[in-house]
Amino acid sequence: MAQNKDMSAERATVEEVIKNSIRWAINKDTVMSYNSYVQDSTLFYFSPDDAGTIIGFDQFKKLTEELFLNPLFKAKSSDFKQMRVDFSHSGGVAWWSCYLDDFNEWDGKPANWENVRWTGVIEKIDGQWKIRQMHFSFSVEAMKARFQKPAEPPKDGK
Repeated sequence: MAQNKDMSAERATVEEVIKNSIRWAINKDTVMSYNSYVQDSTLFYFSPDDAGTIIGFDQFKKLTEELFLNPLFKAKSSDFKQMRVDFSHSGGVAWWSCYLDDFNEWDGKPANWENVRWTGVIEKIDGQWKIRQMHFSFSVEAMKARFQKPAEPPKDGK
């Protein structure tokens, strides 16, 4: 697929696959999720914590079954801000970046990811776009705010 054709339809398809890789959890539609990814050992993504880093589709499927299909987990909504998608010259590979807001609950309590930096690589394989690699991270500023102790009031009450 050469880049000389209008890529707006391809871009829309790629964005849909990317968004579906998150939105599947609202209805726990594993077919939608699994169809978004390469289903082999090359699937890879970094999570903000080492425990969530995935190497290979089998590990991803295990995480899905143990975490996202757990009845304690409930996906609420998601938002994809400043989505950028760029294509290789051949048009068979694309990469994206955006800020992800992913609103969820665990055992009735908020378990959200807000303003997560999300990047990835997606490849067209046998006519279907499949995510091959992803990276989620928080900015240094967000991490400091998240883990900073609240300021203590002055000892003299002023």
